[in-house]
Parts: sequence; C-alpha cells; structure tokens
Amino acid sequence: PTGASWMNLVESWFSILTRQQVRRGSYANASELIAALDQFVAGYNEPAQPFVWTKTPEQILAKGHQTATNF
Repeated sequence: PTGASWMNLVESWFSILTRQQVRRGSYANASELIAALDQFVAGYNEPAQPFVWTKTPEQILAKGHQTATNF
C-alpha cells in the first residue's frame, strides 16, 4: 500500500514512546501522563536536526535510470 514505509516509522515512534516513558512511569491521573508525554517529546526532539540532501534531484534520478537499464 502507498505510504506503508512511513507507517513503519510511526509504529517505531510509538514503540519508543511506550517503552521509554509510558511503561516506566507511574501516573496518578491523565494530566500527569500528558505532562510526562509532553516532556518526553520535547526532550526527544531537542537533538533533532533536519535531513540535508547531499545530491541534486538530477543526480538521484540519473542513478535510478542507470540501475534500471542494467537489468
């Protein structure tokens, strides 16, 4: 199905969140859980950096064309 690759990333993210925050914590109510999740997400995103492409679209497409013609 279209978009299945990003679904894997979503599942991985929720797995990390569950293992590292939800299962390790003890929450008296929903407000505490929400605050803990917000704090976890902020800390998790802090070192994030944007992806920077190292090749132009033309270089990527040319490589794909070369690979396809080798079959």
